[in-house]
Amino acid sequence: MIKQRILSGVQPSGKLHIGNYLGAIKQFVALQDDYDTYYCVVDEHAITVPQDPKELRENTMAIAMAYLAAGIDPDKSIIFVQSHVPAHTELGWILNTMTPLGELERMTQFKDKIAKAEETYAGLLNYPTLMAADILLYQASAVPVGEDQVQHIELTRSIAKRFNNRFGDTFIIPNVLLQKNSARVMALDDPTKKMSKSAASETSYIALLDTPDEIRKKVKSSTTDSEKEIRYDPKTKPGISNLLSITAEFSNKTIKELEKEFFDSSYAQFKEAVVEYIVAGLQPFQTHYKELEKNQDEVIKILHQGKQKAEAVANSTLHDAKEKMGFLL
Repeated sequence: MIKQRILSGVQPSGKLHIGNYLGAIKQFVALQDDYDTYYCVVDEHAITVPQDPKELRENTMAIAMAYLAAGIDPDKSIIFVQSHVPAHTELGWILNTMTPLGELERMTQFKDKIAKAEETYAGLLNYPTLMAADILLYQASAVPVGEDQVQHIELTRSIAKRFNNRFGDTFIIPNVLLQKNSARVMALDDPTKKMSKSAASETSYIALLDTPDEIRKKVKSSTTDSEKEIRYDPKTKPGISNLLSITAEFSNKTIKELEKEFFDSSYAQFKEAVVEYIVAGLQPFQTHYKELEKNQDEVIKILHQGKQKAEAVANSTLHDAKEKMGFLL
């Protein structure tokens, strides 16, 4: 049986946190047994906002090592860096030429980001066409995303249909693989907002490489409420509900089980238990990550092997698209 192909990636910007792990990378690991999986470090997406060159290089390696430390197997999945495969930007430009400006300006994330940015660059507007190129180059039939990325996949589908209608069948029309069971991890200091590695305060998130003491400090200071009951109610108790969700992921227990376990506990006692579950849950990842840090040449080797495999597929798709469009090849 031929496996469906999927593609996804993580931006190398800021420190990876438990939201990235629980909501994306952990899911990537689970999918690799049932799908033909391509996972890239999307460094060209990262530069849609200014990046420090040294930090960009370090963060790119950090994402690659995080993939491996979490359990993504290079014998099962193709792991590569987006900028190592030039076909991404070439197809991205081609798709720009057939995407109406209004469709890009209607993207919710674009509107949100320009509202906060001091200056907006063209790359931010064209982010979705590059994302479409990422997906279409590999003929991915499904894309694992959170709800905030569904609009981008719908645009990718529209672009692919438009190209196919004009030039003939070229791209597979990808479907959304919505990770409904993945945790939506909220900020510790404001549980009404999604945990973000670009947050102004580091107390807002738990980084994957935080020490037990750092985790304890952040969880102890996390926002809760003035009540005493430990129960799951995101509307009236978003802070406690967020901690319950996080603990459920790291303990492999249901929220109902945790509510019973901590029925008579104080918030302080509950938070201490949350810390212990997170620390124990991150320990295998942190151990593997530190081993990879000592052997980065092996990580580079895996990325180069991934590049070669990815490039073979991407270049074939790009050649087909360019030939149908009338480029002199």
